[in-house]
Amino acid sequence: MPGREMLLHLAERLMIPLRARNEMLDAAGLAQCYPERPMDDPGFRMTRRSIDLILSMHEPNPAVAIDRHWTMVASNRAAANLIAGVVPLLLTPPVNMIRLSLHPAGLAPRIINLAEWRRHLIFRLRRQIEMTGDPVLLDLVDEVSAYPQPTAASGQVGPPDVVAVPLRLATVHGPLAFFSTTTVFGGPNDITLAELAIEAFFPADPATETIMRRMAAEHVPASASAPAQTTRPVLRAAIG
Repeated sequence: MPGREMLLHLAERLMIPLRARNEMLDAAGLAQCYPERPMDDPGFRMTRRSIDLILSMHEPNPAVAIDRHWTMVASNRAAANLIAGVVPLLLTPPVNMIRLSLHPAGLAPRIINLAEWRRHLIFRLRRQIEMTGDPVLLDLVDEVSAYPQPTAASGQVGPPDVVAVPLRLATVHGPLAFFSTTTVFGGPNDITLAELAIEAFFPADPATETIMRRMAAEHVPASASAPAQTTRPVLRAAIG
């Protein structure tokens, strides 16, 4: 029978997620080691303030905090501007960012390279499932895979100088271009914090930077009515 220290040592060396480490301890008949607290827990107050601060400091550019199921935990005002116009049902908590992106009533009609972006997100989901075996993600990938297939025209890829899979989104404000970073918290001992990630989007060209600043100053959202076929604006984002 492996001891507690041996199990935790192996789990750390194998980079096993905290949730799975608790399951290993449970299976060995040992007490779980890592707590899981909700975001509104009093002990999470300072952490939540830090998350909100990171998001607000990233304005006028969009940023969101998501959990392991791609549920949006928090967002800044710029992110709300870009998803404005989506049907209310998809924006009713809990908001799932994968569903919001690929659902035909979500951002999908505005995504110019929908086929490429869809492949990218589904690949990320399947890779996550391989690592965790999470049944919620299994249901999610089955759901989004069953959405209507994108047209051939939406399979276009980004320019050769794009170093990551782009997300190109039509808006009424003109061409937009973003790249993104994913930030996780170092050395977490709480499952909720360990499974949290912040997706921060950065302008990839001066025009996007100007438009985002103007949108922030005017509090004007990106309208869902922007026709991707005629406006040909570009929003590029590489998540992860």
